[in-house]
Amino acid sequence: MSRQTVILVHGLWMSGFQLGVFRNRLGIDPELEPVAFSYPTVSGTMGDHVRELIEFARRQSSERLHFVGHSLGGLVVLRALEVTDDLPPGRAVLLGSPLQGCRAAQGVSRLPFGRAILGAAVAEEILECSPREWTGRREVGVIAGSMGFGLGRLFANLETEHDGTVLVEETHLPGAKDHIVLPVSHTGMLFSTAVAEQTVQFLREGRFKR
Repeated sequence: MSRQTVILVHGLWMSGFQLGVFRNRLGIDPELEPVAFSYPTVSGTMGDHVRELIEFARRQSSERLHFVGHSLGGLVVLRALEVTDDLPPGRAVLLGSPLQGCRAAQGVSRLPFGRAILGAAVAEEILECSPREWTGRREVGVIAGSMGFGLGRLFANLETEHDGTVLVEETHLPGAKDHIVLPVSHTGMLFSTAVAEQTVQFLREGRFKR
């Protein structure tokens, strides 16, 4: 049985070790071999992150190559897949990614030094983004959270369903293969058994289990 590589991409203000529990849960599947990609979320531009992720992906030796991105990491994954078509086939899962902007991030950006705290990639892809859709060949699934515990509520009025940081409506991606909402918070989804199981389900079947 050949193993399939899954590249995990962390979110803002993280370094990759926060994905340890999630990585271990994906690794229980005998067909999946998760590997972590780390990048400097605040100091680099989106172009920098995308280029480094593509280079990392090309160094993997696998007939099938999947991607899982959390929060900002999902946007890095999406941008990388938009500009390259020579990677091995596979699927992608985006976890709590603000694909249509982020009201909480906009609130932080209005604080003194707020844009510096968020970094250039967030400014490019979240604060000033246009409506986003997916037109690539790779199947993409999106998992959103509905447990509204998180610091995002301190910086914006999140009046519709949210995960404490990102509104569910901000995670929708026209053109994605599937979208599901689970009762988890923005950070909590990294430690959720249900999120890990649904991720494996999509990577295997191209759809979430309901």
